[in-house]
Amino acid sequence: MTEQERAVLVQVSFSAQTPRDSLQELVLLARTAGVAVVDTLCCRRQRPDSRYFVGSGIAESLAQRVEAEALTVLIFNHELSPAQTRNLERCCQCRVIDRTTLILDIFSQRARSYEGKLQVELAQLRHLSSRLVRGWDNAERQKGGIGLRGPGETQLETDRRLLRQRMTALRQRLEKLSRQREQGRQARQRAAVPVLSLVGYTNAGKSSLFNRLTEANVHAADQLFATLDPTLRRLELTQFGTVVLADTVGFIRDLPHDLVAAFQSTLQESRDADLLLLVVDYADPDHPAKLAQVQKVLAEIDAAAVPQLLVWNKIDQAELAPRIDYDAEGQPSAVYVSAQSGAGFSILLEAISQRLARHHLELQLRLPADAGLWRARLHQLQAVQQERFNDEGATELLVRLSIADWGRLLQQSRGVLENYIVSESLF
Repeated sequence: MTEQERAVLVQVSFSAQTPRDSLQELVLLARTAGVAVVDTLCCRRQRPDSRYFVGSGIAESLAQRVEAEALTVLIFNHELSPAQTRNLERCCQCRVIDRTTLILDIFSQRARSYEGKLQVELAQLRHLSSRLVRGWDNAERQKGGIGLRGPGETQLETDRRLLRQRMTALRQRLEKLSRQREQGRQARQRAAVPVLSLVGYTNAGKSSLFNRLTEANVHAADQLFATLDPTLRRLELTQFGTVVLADTVGFIRDLPHDLVAAFQSTLQESRDADLLLLVVDYADPDHPAKLAQVQKVLAEIDAAAVPQLLVWNKIDQAELAPRIDYDAEGQPSAVYVSAQSGAGFSILLEAISQRLARHHLELQLRLPADAGLWRARLHQLQAVQQERFNDEGATELLVRLSIADWGRLLQQSRGVLENYIVSESLF
């Protein structure tokens, strides 16, 4: 899409829907895509019209507006069927796109990395494959003539075959990149480096928070999907140690399933994280509904069980002081900060350290001389903080590692390592 495109946005309200906030979001999406929004149109129906979705009367009025106001595109805040899209385009004599197509277009503009571009293209092809109802006017006409008679292959069949081949090639490339990403995750797990993942609704301030915490230079702007490609940076916590912070793509209402499927490897950063920092725009009056939508997407990608720390952002706009809320167990459950001003960041780092302490151990071990294998395993995990040898030839170690890694070591040693524990504590 280009900046010269002029559009009218269409929202149909059914009995169980409240379209006001959703329509405002569609306006932001259209502007993010570079479309000049001429006007918005709201109407009510009991059920979608099978031919035009909005009914013939509104379709004809839209056709008149297209000609009178030089509109180039109509954007519907719904998912249209291929037949409805085709009928509307014929009636209005301009392009008609639905919400899913608009979001895919924005993602194609925002993708910067090689993996991101492949994921977006795969999502677009998946969406297109279900809508390939025509290509040329003679799409269903088979070739004839001397030497060419027979079943042949229609143009529509050719298009579908080429789409399948391209989608297969994209999946193979993404699988290779996914294996490389998995190797990085396994290396971090071996090194016992906790991973924090920033998640939240789009435009909640995740990238600004990421930049403030890590002194990175990730693109941040007051628009939807300003950041698409995931970014990972090391973060040093004075009370804990080294962690990895991941900035991920923002979520949105009715996130296209094609995108969720295509971004599985990227979203796995959130699924495999030790702690999710769930960023919410405190100044947004619609934040309860958006928070519920984020939780819904986390459930779709099997990340609902990952521990969460709620980060209320943009408290400066609500004139609220930074603070930490604690749950019934005395653990931080929510932190109030401002990524713009930096207010509350010291207590945010404190809250993260307290939450991670529930999942990590600090152990003092005394290994006999014949336990060199387990000493090597602890070094392989990069868990050894201090080490010295006593007069008896034993090795005294101070180690820090995750409870999960320690449990695996105990299982592998069949409980032998328990005999070497001098002291044990959470940190």
